[in-house]
Amino acid sequence: MTIAISLIACNTKNNLAKDTISGALKNSITITKDTINKAENLPVTSDTIFDQTDYIIKDLDKDNINDSVYINKENTTIVCKLSSRKFKGITSKPIEILNFTSGVTETKNGFEFFNDWMRAGYKNQFRYNEKTSQIQLIGMSRYEFGNAVNDGSGESSINLLSNDYIGNWNYFDLEKNELLKIPTISTKMKFGIINLEDFGEEVYFGYADKCAEMYHKHKDIMINDNYR
Repeated sequence: MTIAISLIACNTKNNLAKDTISGALKNSITITKDTINKAENLPVTSDTIFDQTDYIIKDLDKDNINDSVYINKENTTIVCKLSSRKFKGITSKPIEILNFTSGVTETKNGFEFFNDWMRAGYKNQFRYNEKTSQIQLIGMSRYEFGNAVNDGSGESSINLLSNDYIGNWNYFDLEKNELLKIPTISTKMKFGIINLEDFGEEVYFGYADKCAEMYHKHKDIMINDNYR
């Protein structure tokens, strides 16, 4: 399968509109701005703000004190600051292909990083692990639109706590001139423990490669069954 990757974010990241940030979010960001600037050595200015999808404030480590997660677009990293760590930045590896549509959003138990391209994209779910005091990657999902006839289109997800993988993919049958759905792929897919400091785009591409193996394996099975 071919992943369509758009690189336009590298040239347009400084042109993002800032006027959509709500007043409440802007006030919350202003309150914690000094802490962020101190740890990240960012310039302190009265108008230093973040995009709405670049920054979230939430109690992640369950100590009733708000923590923060944001995207440092200069370094192309995800940064998390926990009160239990005295707001010292926990930083991911650089994510070189960081599109202008990327961001972070809250989830029920943590937060999610998403990165969308023109015809493909992925999401990564993180949660605080109370036993290890780490921000741990607990799930991933991805989608593709495939080529012009949607060959290779579909989506998949994996629960990294249970190693359960589910894939729903399509292929274009040239003989039938028709887009066919491959039966849902449900299997185990193993990854080691991945914390925020370990996370980079190579984690996603490693997952994409394993998805491709599953896709081609089950596509071949379906083709063989259809043309026996």
